[in-house]
Amino acid sequence: MKNSHSESYAAAGVDVTAGYEAVERIKPMVESTYIPGVMGTLGGFGGMFAPDVSGMKKPVLVSGTDGVGTKLRLAQLLDKHDTIGIDCVAMCVNDIICGGAAPLFFLDYIACGKNDPVRIAQIVSGVTEGCRQAECALVGGETAEHPGVMPDEDYDLAGFSVGIVDEEKIIDGKKLAQGDVLIGLASTGVHSNGFSLVRKVFDVEHADLTSPVEELGGRGLGETLLTPTRIYVKAVKALLKAGVDIHAVSHITGGGFYENVPRMMTDGLTAQIHLDAFPVPPIFSLIQKKGNIPQRDMYNTFNMGVGMILALPAAQAAQALEILAANRETAWQIGEVISGEDGVKLV
Repeated sequence: MKNSHSESYAAAGVDVTAGYEAVERIKPMVESTYIPGVMGTLGGFGGMFAPDVSGMKKPVLVSGTDGVGTKLRLAQLLDKHDTIGIDCVAMCVNDIICGGAAPLFFLDYIACGKNDPVRIAQIVSGVTEGCRQAECALVGGETAEHPGVMPDEDYDLAGFSVGIVDEEKIIDGKKLAQGDVLIGLASTGVHSNGFSLVRKVFDVEHADLTSPVEELGGRGLGETLLTPTRIYVKAVKALLKAGVDIHAVSHITGGGFYENVPRMMTDGLTAQIHLDAFPVPPIFSLIQKKGNIPQRDMYNTFNMGVGMILALPAAQAAQALEILAANRETAWQIGEVISGEDGVKLV
């Protein structure tokens, strides 16, 4: 690529040499995510992966794709770009693990007004950290300059992941039963959902994002909101490896409890969640107070401190909580499966 340079393209706003520099900066980070199965290296036209399907009767690929929404605006306002990639990975792999599938690989897509190799490397450093947390490989991606469409300093980030599970081990809710318990895994805060409302409530374009906030334990508003999304892959894999019979899983994203929990339920069953069974992080109380938001809207928009919910037999609840604690997950028994057609009931 040493001879690749177009003065005409550069005059139109696209500097291909900046792209090459970005690739050289991120290459060591990308390779740090490689796991058995990765074939080739960065720079090819397609990422290759050879999954180990030994012992599987019928391997099933499970895929997920997402971005980080308008949380990106916080990263841009704070000029902090090294954690937003964790969010991007989390939003994809947390969805995949809901089906019992272990993520294999991830690819990202960055669209920017102008390619700044240093900033691109910062963004990808977060992506690679997310991949390491999820025990999957970053096997490729794309960075595209969009001059005239996006401001020079603006960018968007999205990605997708592919995982694998044996068909007989898919978690699909078919084994759900009345009396199953619900285990809630703690979130790290707002994660990557509801930020259009968050930005409106705090008027972030004009807000003081760095000064200590008493209600947030002395942390700044920006730092608190930019906290990366928790990745639950290792924890769920640990439960499955120990033989915990997980019947259903819900990733609590945009739409909160009212939208996401019913997705794990089957006909005639409802998740009854006790709101006093887990603490609500201070950031949510501050959002509700500042925005004068009804409680139902809060639980219909945010995770409220619970980023993932697992349904499993009551007899395995204690074991599951013990395994989660050993894997450094804060978790609580937050409810049970009851008969009903509502899908979710908050009490």
